[in-house]
Amino acid sequence: MFPPERIVCLTEETVETLYLLGEEARIVAVSGYAVRPTRVRREKPRVSAFISADFEKIVALQPDLVLTFSDLQADIAAELIRRNIAVHAFNQRDVAGIFAMIRTLGALVGASDQADALAVSLQARLDTVRAQAAPQRRPRVYFEEWDEPMISGIGWVSELIEAAGGIDVFAHLAGQKSAKDRIVSVDAVIAAKPDIVVGSWCGKKFVPEKFSARPGFGAIPAVRNGFLREIKSPLILQPGPAALTDGLDALVAIFDEWRAAQSA
Repeated sequence: MFPPERIVCLTEETVETLYLLGEEARIVAVSGYAVRPTRVRREKPRVSAFISADFEKIVALQPDLVLTFSDLQADIAAELIRRNIAVHAFNQRDVAGIFAMIRTLGALVGASDQADALAVSLQARLDTVRAQAAPQRRPRVYFEEWDEPMISGIGWVSELIEAAGGIDVFAHLAGQKSAKDRIVSVDAVIAAKPDIVVGSWCGKKFVPEKFSARPGFGAIPAVRNGFLREIKSPLILQPGPAALTDGLDALVAIFDEWRAAQSA
């Protein structure tokens, strides 16, 4: 059936995108992590976590399409396919991929024009932020996606740090799609001398005191100067519109705060 009328979204970025496209009536169930827009938690039943799903609930909903994300949901996708359910697996890991996801999802639901307009508006917003940040002093930034082991930011996060006016101290790792390939050592973080640390420990609260207590971290400029900040993971670690709006804005606010402190 085209376009699909009964869609299950197992990650939150497709949920937010469909709402922004005005196609939320097609959604029959979502991930338990879906929080954007806030009304989704009232309107749509939840049928999955991130790496687990209630297959019986999904099958009972008779979806004509299930949307998944990344290799981490490969087993879920495979089981749904074995149950004769159509699955589309997205795998965007950079900003260009986010725009491609928006346009692909628009095409899947017969809303290509709306999706293109959304992508164009988000690109324009990103370009404006990048242009405004260009002439300003750029702080060195360590983005920590997880604490044990320490994992640096993925591709789109690194790109947004640069666009917002910062320097990602582990930009050379950002292109690694697997988290295990972005593990960094204590020595590497100390040597990077970040001016700002942004914590976004996926699924749990960033604890500055715990970060500062790591051996040798007292020498890091961000620790010495108290520039340890958190961005909630739903705002920046979901590769969709949230990262390009609220996530980007949060980075800009942190960098502006740091610049103001430098000139005080």
